[in-house]
Amino acid sequence: MNPTARLFLILGAANAALVVVLGAFGAHGLRLRLTPEMMAIYQTGVQYHLFHALGLLAVGLTLTQLPGSALLRWSGWLMLAGIVIFSGSLYILSTTGWRWLGAVTPVGGLSFIVAWVLFAVALVKRAR
Repeated sequence: MNPTARLFLILGAANAALVVVLGAFGAHGLRLRLTPEMMAIYQTGVQYHLFHALGLLAVGLTLTQLPGSALLRWSGWLMLAGIVIFSGSLYILSTTGWRWLGAVTPVGGLSFIVAWVLFAVALVKRAR
């Protein structure tokens, strides 16, 4: 298997496991400690984390068919960056109340958007 495909499959699986842990921690450990507003913010982080853990798996699987695609590699790295920046900032904001992190979160959201656009472009280029 292509080493890059394998890497993104491992990253996707590891992030899927991590998001289950963080989701359970939120539901059981934070539910009574956070305000409903902060809990909703935390859950948004979990939700986007899960979507993009699955996205990393999709990138890894697609790289097995398109092993030389730089667009797919960029897509995977941007998804990982988005998880760290978007979900990470929401986890920290919700548990600490550091509102300034709200200014960082959109950078992670932009990473997600660009990652999915690159994923689509890689597939369109392949179809030609």
